[in-house]
Amino acid sequence: MPALMIQGTGSNVGKSLLVAGLCRAARRRGLAVAPFKPQNMSNNAAVTADGGEIGRAQALQARACGLEPLTDMNPVLLKPESDTGAQVILHGRAIGRAGASDYQGLKPRLLAGVLDSFSRLSARHDLVIVEGAGSPAEVNLRPRDIANMGFARAATVPVILVGDIDRGGVIAQIVGTKTVLEPEDAAMIQGFLVNKFRGDPRLFDDGYRLIERHTGWRGFGVVPWFPGAHRLPAEDAMDLRGSRGAGLHVVCLALSRIANFDDLDPLAAEPGVRLTMLGPGRAVPGDADLVLIPGTKSTLGDLGFLRDQGWDVDLAAHVRRGGHVLGICGGYQMLGRTIRDPSGSDGTAGEVAGLGLLDVDTVMAADKRLRRITGTALGQPVAGYEIHMGRTAGPDCARPFAHVPAPDGAVSDDGRIAGTYLHGLFAGDAFRAAWLGRLGAQSQPGYDKGVEQSLDDLAQHLERHLDVPGLLAVAGL
Repeated sequence: MPALMIQGTGSNVGKSLLVAGLCRAARRRGLAVAPFKPQNMSNNAAVTADGGEIGRAQALQARACGLEPLTDMNPVLLKPESDTGAQVILHGRAIGRAGASDYQGLKPRLLAGVLDSFSRLSARHDLVIVEGAGSPAEVNLRPRDIANMGFARAATVPVILVGDIDRGGVIAQIVGTKTVLEPEDAAMIQGFLVNKFRGDPRLFDDGYRLIERHTGWRGFGVVPWFPGAHRLPAEDAMDLRGSRGAGLHVVCLALSRIANFDDLDPLAAEPGVRLTMLGPGRAVPGDADLVLIPGTKSTLGDLGFLRDQGWDVDLAAHVRRGGHVLGICGGYQMLGRTIRDPSGSDGTAGEVAGLGLLDVDTVMAADKRLRRITGTALGQPVAGYEIHMGRTAGPDCARPFAHVPAPDGAVSDDGRIAGTYLHGLFAGDAFRAAWLGRLGAQSQPGYDKGVEQSLDDLAQHLERHLDVPGLLAVAGL
């Protein structure tokens, strides 16, 4: 079954973007291609066509393939809830919480699910392009590994190793990986490529040959920095950046467990919007027009984090100055009077006071609502998704934010404070224009078309700088 796995010398070396670009390149060659990531760790999730959730990066990769995202594309998703524990998602559904040590015991069960998903995808497509996680050089994690070499060997998938020259030390990254791998794992690697080169790639010719000589692996190319990367949805909260546009100043609170932050991408792309990602320890700027409280994997935990930064005091001052506030999902829950968690679904059982900016109350529930939605908001069509625990009600819900088709969200009496459970709304040009227009800003249409064009540009970029036919041959085509 033709397949190729892209592993990296570390996290954030560009694996996700490379897989998306290679998927689009294969599709442009007429191949039926699908993405696959055995295990992902991310709070940025997408709701799939079959009613589950997967990592947002795999949803973008599915788009590059011209496919609807499916749970088989990312069978194991870990959603961190604390520094030591995460919710475990298998085939799109939560199966429990696990600490780092507990998770090791789950892996045999999870590997069986991973291989089932890979088999189903392989049976339906000409090619599957697989993304690893972290690095195979983390040999302390090799026992029971399902994300890198453990999967590659179990499924007999050839591997290409990616090094990131932008962070420095790429020769040591790649050669060092070969040095620490067991011979059986190293034998799965059929070659390497160097990513994120700035400047003239020919300047690295000597280093490239040195890597080939020391590893015995074939080089498949040096990929220059892709300038259009910022136009594609970010996978990792570490990649979140503000924008330098002029006009409406939108300040997003960078919560410690920020989730589903792809809501911000269409706003960051607007030339009439200046987006600030406000990190911990920084005060809400006095010139903010709108403060956005995003989604979070831990509403109660991040409400405490918000207060620890003094942002609750800043928000009260912002509202007194006439500013606007929008809460999405967990951010919406925080805006209310109380959040009650009788069974400890979000953490410790109990009740805490919210920010009191909306006259609503939230009760957490163990069941998670996962669904795609369509409807209207501000008189415009909207499409997005819900992914949350908890139900919210109260007097301000009489002024819903949207109808999908049931009423969703709440708006304050003066219209300046709003909350919604809906993610993905801003990708729609009509709604985004109407919403920004109410805040006095103009909108530039074509966000979705821009994402499609960026995927095409990425594929062309890789075709120019990589031996794509050679990679497809390694995959078995």
